[in-house]
Amino acid sequence: MKDLTRGSVAKHILAMAPPIMAGMVSIMICQLVDLYFVSGLGEAAVAGVAAAGNAGFLVNALMQVLGVGTVALIAHAVGRKDRPDANLIFNQAIVLSVLLGLLTMLAGFVLSRAYMRAIAADAATIDAGTTYLLWVMPALALQFVTQVMGAALRATGIVRPTMLVQTLAVVINIALAPVLISGWGTGRAFGVAGAGLASSIAVFIGVLILLAYFRKLERYVAFNPAQWRPQLGQWKRILNVGLPAGGEFVMIFIFMAVIYYVLRDFGPAAQAGFGIGTRVLGLIQMPALAIALAAGPIAGQNFGAGNDARVRETFVNAALIVTAVMIAFTLFAQLAPGLLLAGFSNDPETMATASLFLKMISLNMVAQGFIFTCSSLFQGLGNTRPVLLSSAMRVLTYSLPAIWLSTRPGFRMEHVWYLSNAATTLQAAMSVWLLRREFRKRLVPRQAAAPDESAPAAPPARVPA
Repeated sequence: MKDLTRGSVAKHILAMAPPIMAGMVSIMICQLVDLYFVSGLGEAAVAGVAAAGNAGFLVNALMQVLGVGTVALIAHAVGRKDRPDANLIFNQAIVLSVLLGLLTMLAGFVLSRAYMRAIAADAATIDAGTTYLLWVMPALALQFVTQVMGAALRATGIVRPTMLVQTLAVVINIALAPVLISGWGTGRAFGVAGAGLASSIAVFIGVLILLAYFRKLERYVAFNPAQWRPQLGQWKRILNVGLPAGGEFVMIFIFMAVIYYVLRDFGPAAQAGFGIGTRVLGLIQMPALAIALAAGPIAGQNFGAGNDARVRETFVNAALIVTAVMIAFTLFAQLAPGLLLAGFSNDPETMATASLFLKMISLNMVAQGFIFTCSSLFQGLGNTRPVLLSSAMRVLTYSLPAIWLSTRPGFRMEHVWYLSNAATTLQAAMSVWLLRREFRKRLVPRQAAAPDESAPAAPPARVPA
């Protein structure tokens, strides 16, 4: 366990962010490798896998429910020096992760084709997306347990083991992708099914390794079968913090689904280009997201310990670092989009769509950085409802105008990105305003008078999350 209530806040952020980023980048690279090898199967395969990948937002929503609730409550317990509560939360979250993983896999097997029919442009895209979803569903189900274990470690200030396991799983996935997708060395190509199967095998191996780490090396939080009996009160604590954060991912899913919907009249190449561009944009945003995620446990431990000034300091430091990173990557995306997109498709129309998307959407990267940072601070404070509110506003201000414009004469693809930039900027402004309001409500002002040095400082009373 690492005590984040002492020492330089900026140093804590910069120490935690690289391992977090390495883990996320490795996962994103895995997705890009899948797209790279799938691109050889044609536009419909790329569009199908890209569109199917959007269903991952729904699964990520459920994962966020567990991950955010686990991080916030364990971080608060660490700040209070309450190890028994941290272990109870961890074990109850593990029980929830198994339950939600099983439900996710069942829903995926039943609903995959219906989902693809709702958003895809043609029959070939529907078939490709459905096949990919069916084979990748075990990976998505297993990631619930991984999410909880990683969240528990991050709440205690430990991020390196999760990064190493994620990186190893990605290396396995990358090694398996050409073998299973294209038939390298075997002569038996599984196509898009191979992409999903490679992910499922890699995640399964990663889960086994992380379980071994917890059994052999982790000391602060640990598996305890005596605490696996469902305790609805503890589930409520986790869900009260996690559900609004999961709702944020549902909003992202709706946002992305609307984009796929309004793009389908432009054909499979447009959807494929958007899918490629989205994944590349996600990759270059990873450093900023990692910095924001590092800020969450720091804020959480200090909030639990009553160090209100350090909570505010965490936001200021994270926001400044994230803004600098986002400005640098905005310039990169504007000046050299071709370097970022090279090799993902041989179709000129697909690449033109991806390039247009990247150049226009990258203009709101600074705003997106503020959204990342505010979201992480809300998680640290244990109140994620404002995150859901700002995300819902973004969906509302984007979706209705986009759908209406798509029915009007002269509708162009650029209109989709103009609306997206406007909605994201508005969400960023609202997120900052809501966070400032939350600070005023939940952070207790320090007394002007100097405290008695002879008595230990007691943290201000907190309302349980």
